[in-house]
Amino acid sequence: MNAVYIETSIVSYLRQKPSTQVVTAARQLLTHRWWDNERQHYELVVSQYVIDEASAGDPALAVERLETLDGIPLLPHAPEIPQIANEIMSPGVLPEKVQVDALHIAAVAHHQIQYLLTWNCKHIANAKILPRIHELLAKLGIPIPIICTPEELLGDDTETS
Repeated sequence: MNAVYIETSIVSYLRQKPSTQVVTAARQLLTHRWWDNERQHYELVVSQYVIDEASAGDPALAVERLETLDGIPLLPHAPEIPQIANEIMSPGVLPEKVQVDALHIAAVAHHQIQYLLTWNCKHIANAKILPRIHELLAKLGIPIPIICTPEELLGDDTETS
């Protein structure tokens, strides 16, 4: 069974109140559809970075996010993860203020998780950034995970409702 790393944005979309913004509402719908219909086909995993991010912000929402994550196995920390993240950060692939995004990618790469599921299309699932991350991981000899959104990881779903 393939493993999917659940990045913090996924849990946030699951726990937000329904949005009136079209794009956000669509992402919420797609996230719920994947969570309800597809997640059982994968081994879900998270890292301490996800737990830390999910714990931040509005206390009531933080409790809900952590409840959603309850029971999902936590990847063990490894000293290689911050080293890989530093390699991602060093050539300026990602801005310094989003080092946690590099840590998510590094955790998935180090543990050879097949998928990183995210809605962070600014710094993680970004078509301009991904080739640079792939090139860097290839140079390091680290398997390249598939970084995608719930929409991309939905099964062959022809239902339109």
